[in-house]
Amino acid sequence: MIKATVVGSVEIQANLNKISTAAKQLISHAVFKGVADVEKEAKMSIQRGGKSGIVYQRYSPKRTHRSSAPGEPPASDTGFLVNNIKRKMDMDKLGGEIRSRAAYSKYLEYGTSKMMPRPYMFPALEKHRGKIKTRINRAVAVANRRGSK
Repeated sequence: MIKATVVGSVEIQANLNKISTAAKQLISHAVFKGVADVEKEAKMSIQRGGKSGIVYQRYSPKRTHRSSAPGEPPASDTGFLVNNIKRKMDMDKLGGEIRSRAAYSKYLEYGTSKMMPRPYMFPALEKHRGKIKTRINRAVAVANRRGSK
């Protein structure tokens, strides 16, 4: 099991408890859009063409498949990986996560002793990190303006 602790989370939660329901709704909407953007980007990176790995024959059904090269997002073959990437919002709607339920997804993201990584989740987050921060900051600013009136 992996556990992450946010430094200062007690202070953050205390501040969140002080804000209005309307402000929480604004922030929640910004977080939801960010989570949705990352989910969409992760899926699109897998589905987009341009992979440069090896081509090999697949069966059931018979077809050729071009794999991804190390460092590229995985190449879609059956669609199983993409169909198992899901988003989930936290109970308070102020956080969320994107995860893949495909058992092999962690091996693609991080690699193994025999395969270099084919990351798709972390690059999706990094691509949208700035936009997510901007949206949340904007929501907080709007909430502060509304609260001070």
